[in-house]
This record gives sequence, C-alpha cells and structure tokens, in this order.
Amino acid sequence: MKLFRVLFVLTLISGSMISLSTAKPEYSKKEGKNCKYCHVTPGKPDLNDTGKCYKDNNHSLEKCKAPAGS
Repeated sequence: MKLFRVLFVLTLISGSMISLSTAKPEYSKKEGKNCKYCHVTPGKPDLNDTGKCYKDNNHSLEKCKAPAGS
C-alpha cells in the first residue's frame, strides 16, 4: 500500500511538471515559428521579449519585433 501511495504521488508530480513546462504547439503551428522564437529555452516557460509581446498582444505577432538572430 505504501508503494502505491509513493507511485501515485510521483505520477501526479511528473504529470503536473509536463503540463507546466511545455509550450502550446498550436501557437507554433499558427505562427509558423519554432519554440525558440518566443522562448528563452524551448520547453521552459521563460519568454524572451518577443514572447512577452506575443502574450501581451492577445497572442498576435503583429506588433512584435522578431528576436535577434532570426
């Protein structure tokens, strides 16, 4: 029974981490950009300036400047 509890808790923790750490693929598909276009590190929630602009402008790149190196 103790093993079941431990496995259950680990499953909940790992499941919540996956949902928090992944970007939304529909944004990448919609804009035709890769994850690094808006994220500092792909798979992490940290946004670069372009990503912050995208978020602040109702998920539109219309008013956003492309990140350096793009």
